[in-house]
Amino acid sequence: MADFPGSVLFACTHNAIRSPMAEGALKHLLGDRVYVDSVGVHAGEIDAFAVAVMDEIGIDINRHHSKAFDELEDTYFDLVISLSPEAQHRAVEMTRTMAIEVEYWKTMDPSYVHGNREVRLKVYREVRDELLNLIKLRFQAMVAPEV
Repeated sequence: MADFPGSVLFACTHNAIRSPMAEGALKHLLGDRVYVDSVGVHAGEIDAFAVAVMDEIGIDINRHHSKAFDELEDTYFDLVISLSPEAQHRAVEMTRTMAIEVEYWKTMDPSYVHGNREVRLKVYREVRDELLNLIKLRFQAMVAPEV
């Protein structure tokens, strides 16, 4: 994988599940060594299931404020990691005017899964764990081995 970025933006469709989970995970793993933010094509409200499964592993995303690309205060990022096709299109648009590295991590949207609470939590946990694994792999040289 590429050089170590100084700033990372995670992007998904509503900035309510996948990108806040990824933002929280990378902040937890790297602290302030990298500037991390997240955004959506549209702004939604943080998803309660996302908050719950992140809380299970000691990462608090409860105070996350969802925002859309147009609401970003700073648009300079070294790396944009998009987690949905819609976000990938917006990230690629950013490269037209800025030198930004873009990666696409195809990630399932757990909000499409229906069922009782346990069924839904299981899917959210799977997405959380997939994101954690991808983050650890991508940033392995920056993450402490015991994490």
